[in-house]
Order: sequence, then structure tokens, then C-alpha cells
Amino acid sequence: SFTTHCEIRTYHRMCGMQFMLLFSRQGKLRLQKWYVPLSDKEKKKITRELVQTVLARKPKMCSFLEWRDLKIVYKRYASLYFCCAIEDQDNELITLEIIHRYVELLDKYFGSVCELDIIFNFEKAYFILDEFLLGGEAQETSKKNVLKAIEQADLLQEVSHVKNCE
Repeated sequence: SFTTHCEIRTYHRMCGMQFMLLFSRQGKLRLQKWYVPLSDKEKKKITRELVQTVLARKPKMCSFLEWRDLKIVYKRYASLYFCCAIEDQDNELITLEIIHRYVELLDKYFGSVCELDIIFNFEKAYFILDEFLLGGEAQETSKKNVLKAIEQADLLQEVSHVKNCE
């Protein structure tokens, strides 16, 4: 039955992310991906609140915190914070792995990613995230396969650009 299928699917899913935010040490939002429907006003409020909360934490503190009815998992890489909200029953360690895998994909694509890469190539950063996560859940765990899909999309974009210039 439909209910049983949904229950099984919920049980087997790796991580149901609510949203992912990337922001700088100065609190500037660099990327946001929402997997739940919220108004712009609510998104801004959540972003402001979480950025302040995470930036106020000391470097040696745990990367997990309880916030509202969610768990926040974050990790700082150089000048960027990667911050995810997951449901209470979801696994924080898997979420840290997802963050790390996304950073590895960005690193591989940009060749040691930095904040400026995200700022000036945000559409690529979103595309990489969308190839990796779908609806807040990991769809492709193979870095090679994700990068191959991105490479093919880049090639298609180049071919399309050349045709438009002719």
C-alpha cells in the first residue's frame, strides 16, 4: 500500500535536509538551498538567526546544535560555513559527510574552492549541489559520477554557446 511504501522510504532515507546555507565569517550569505516551502520573510528570519548563532559559537564547540525543532549541523572550511538543518531523527554524522562531500566536489571542480569561486560562479555551485542532492537527500554519492555529469553539462553549454555565436 501507499502508506507502507512511504514508511519504508522514510525509514531508509539517509538524510532529509530542510535547507543548506553557505555564509562567510562576516555573515554574508553566499548560497542557500531550501528543501521545504517557506516564505521569503521566514527564510530571511531563519538565515539571520542561524548565521548569528553559528558565528557566535567558539571554534572548539561541537558542530551540532538543537534549534527550534531541528538539528543544525555545520562545518567551517576556510572562510565559509556550510550549515544544514535536519529533522530531529536524522543522523548528524551523515549530514557532516554530505557537507564534506559537497566541499570535495567543489574543490575538485574549482581546484581548491574559495569563497570567490562561490560568489562569481554561484550557478555552478548550485548545479553541483543539485547533481549531488535532490530534495534534501543524497542522490549520487560517487564524486566521479557527479563530476562527469557536470563536465557533460559544461560541454553542452560550450557547444550551445558556439552555435549561438555562429
